[in-house]
Amino acid sequence: MQPLLLGAGIVMVLTALVHSAVGEVLIFRQLRRDGIIPTQGSPLLRERHVRILWASWHLVSILGWALAAILIAIALAPATPLPNAWLLKVGIAASLAGSALVLFATRGRHPGWFSLLVAAILAWLGSAGL
Repeated sequence: MQPLLLGAGIVMVLTALVHSAVGEVLIFRQLRRDGIIPTQGSPLLRERHVRILWASWHLVSILGWALAAILIAIALAPATPLPNAWLLKVGIAASLAGSALVLFATRGRHPGWFSLLVAAILAWLGSAGL
């Protein structure tokens, strides 16, 4: 077992869970009249924009859970150099790029950049064993 990779996977699971839950409470609750999909926009955001924003928001969480599942599966599997090493490099690069994007876009005010960075560092440190 690779505890650092397992830690990276757990960080990703928690990040995705918080992302969806907090987004629903802080953003989409105010845009929802009835039903699960928010439809209330403004002159700037029409209903179709709000719908795709909501879907894209939760797509990020789904992809975060997918990356977490890959990290956890690699952490719990016997060490094999390929394709695990390649998958880890892709996951680390995606997490680092996501961290940089959120840091830049929010000027560091959104905590997501930090959790993505922590996951990337844990995965990078854990990848040394593969």
